[in-house]
Amino acid sequence: MPLSKLYDEALVYASELHRTQVRKGSGTPYIAHLLSVSSRVLAAGGTEVQAIAGLLHDAAEDQGGQATLDEVRKRFGHDVAQIVADCTDSWIEPKPAWRPRKEAYLSVLASKPAASLLVSLADKVDNAEAILNDYRNIGDELWGRFTGGQEGTIWYYRRLSEIFSLALPSALAQQLALTVASFPAT
Repeated sequence: MPLSKLYDEALVYASELHRTQVRKGSGTPYIAHLLSVSSRVLAAGGTEVQAIAGLLHDAAEDQGGQATLDEVRKRFGHDVAQIVADCTDSWIEPKPAWRPRKEAYLSVLASKPAASLLVSLADKVDNAEAILNDYRNIGDELWGRFTGGQEGTIWYYRRLSEIFSLALPSALAQQLALTVASFPAT
């Protein structure tokens, strides 16, 4: 499936929104994560709408909340905006406490549409692989980057893996399960 100019526009928009953002602790430009999520969506058979949402999945959460979501809807359509909204765990600044926020996200995740689940799953696989790679490179120092620390972060990704394995069984869900299984024991 060839991608349209709308995908190109989303790529530029995502790059502009996240230009100064880097991955936690690594200094890697954040756009690398967004490209990876979009690529994983396409490799898993996702649509252009889902691939665009993969590029923009953190736009509202990290770069302006509802106003940014409204702009995403205007530029890229309702379906993209809905997936972005479904991938967002907080609209409030400052964000609520980490554990209740994650519990709330997990409690509704399985009920999300399959289109949104694929984008969220691609995001979580990319995040989990980055965590595992960083753990292998720097060890326990890694956990200081995360509000949930080692125990909370591993709990969260294990729950995500359980939910995705049931709600969207796929090779991507298996990849998440394998990655999370490689996390250290808590």
